[in-house]
Amino acid sequence: MRRRTFDVLATAAGLVIAAVLLVAGVLLGWGHSFITSEVHTQLAAQEIFFPANGSPAIKAPEFAAMHQYAGQQMTTGAQAEVYADHFIANHLKAIGGGKTYAQLSAESLAQPKNAALEAQVQTVFRGETLRGLLLNAYAFGKIATIMGIAEIGAFAGAALMLILSGLGFAHERRTAPQAEIFPKLAAKDVVSTS
Repeated sequence: MRRRTFDVLATAAGLVIAAVLLVAGVLLGWGHSFITSEVHTQLAAQEIFFPANGSPAIKAPEFAAMHQYAGQQMTTGAQAEVYADHFIANHLKAIGGGKTYAQLSAESLAQPKNAALEAQVQTVFRGETLRGLLLNAYAFGKIATIMGIAEIGAFAGAALMLILSGLGFAHERRTAPQAEIFPKLAAKDVVSTS
């Protein structure tokens, strides 16, 4: 194969890869922006605020993670995770006596006339539902972060491929038209055909 032909093919492939990476970068950037905005909008609409520092609500050691966001409104996935895992979860343990919703529900089914147990089950169910929703916001926030990192990688890859393609075109122009990629193999082919 002629060296120039190979250079043109490799350079064209590099340009195609650069175009794909540019499109991927744009889509990843849009996804990052959209998800981040949605998480913020949906959480802000709930108007959930972290208790202030010094508040008895977060005084116990199990609420230590809450202090970094004390007094702030919840608007990010990271905040949602802390609130779900270090505030709601700790309160649910206290309300349910360390039992899960499934365990309390099973007890309630066995004691259908126990109104206090039924109320406890309903409270734990609501808390677990809110906790699950907040953890979904956290998961989507993580996805947005990953998309932002991938966006940077895609644009960097596209830039690298454009540079390499430019170098490929420059090399193709400097290469002699009769030059072969593997001259020794080309010479053997010439000898064997003659």
